[in-house]
Amino acid sequence: MDNDVRALRTARGWSQQALGERLGVSRQTVNAIEKGRYDPSLPLAIRIARLFRRPVEEIFHADEEQATSA
Repeated sequence: MDNDVRALRTARGWSQQALGERLGVSRQTVNAIEKGRYDPSLPLAIRIARLFRRPVEEIFHADEEQATSA
């Protein structure tokens, strides 16, 4: 799943560590989400969306291949 977490984080001048602290997760988790190696749970995705004041679907985007096979 693609996402805009890195762009949103850097626009605020936050490090991965700072974002992780705000979300209650590790820096490694933030890194994995940003690189698309880890899809966050629904509760974490909602926390991310609320923190950035955007709808979840504006931040997280299904891969084209996944979207067409669903």
